[in-house]
Amino acid sequence: MEAVELWEIALRSLWVAGLATLLAALPAVPLGLWLALRGGGGLLGRVLLYAGLGLPSVVVGLFFYLLLSRAGPLGSLGLLYTPYAMVLAEAVLAFPPIAAFVLSGARGRVEEVRLLVLSLGGKEGQVLPTLFWESRRTLAAALAAGFGGAISEVGAATLVGGDIRHHTRVLTTAIVVETRKGEVEAALALGMVLMGLALLVTALLVILERE
Repeated sequence: MEAVELWEIALRSLWVAGLATLLAALPAVPLGLWLALRGGGGLLGRVLLYAGLGLPSVVVGLFFYLLLSRAGPLGSLGLLYTPYAMVLAEAVLAFPPIAAFVLSGARGRVEEVRLLVLSLGGKEGQVLPTLFWESRRTLAAALAAGFGGAISEVGAATLVGGDIRHHTRVLTTAIVVETRKGEVEAALALGMVLMGLALLVTALLVILERE
């Protein structure tokens, strides 16, 4: 595998996983904070959320395949076998860990933050944004967890992306392809790049966490 193609695959992987993480965080972070304010959302709410941590990627991929295929309700959008379909599938997979991390980290600080806000003359409506700010370190860990799950995913990416060279091939699917071809050295090189990207993004988030 040429170095140019390797960089192309790596950058596409970073773009897909990064966009999926951000897309998942938009609803997941507010949900986690809201559940924390509501005492964790009850036993059923927590069970459903934590069960999402084990959501099979191939099931998510199959769901989006049926949704985006020509016979599906959104087939006219032409998103199947595009990076955008991969983003949608990986966003669904990144959603549970982000929401769960936020809920777990913010839940123990709710009363502390509420007392702080009310003692300063604030209103109940100001508790949520204050809790968001006070939980910023947890948010970094949540985003790292979501990104790690997205960039290492292979099942859904294969189903909705099709592993098309120069179009939808990402590091995880490329590793599978090279391994099947018997190109173990190329697969190992791709694996090292994948691990390097995951470590780099995690390191950046840890730095932000310390700010």
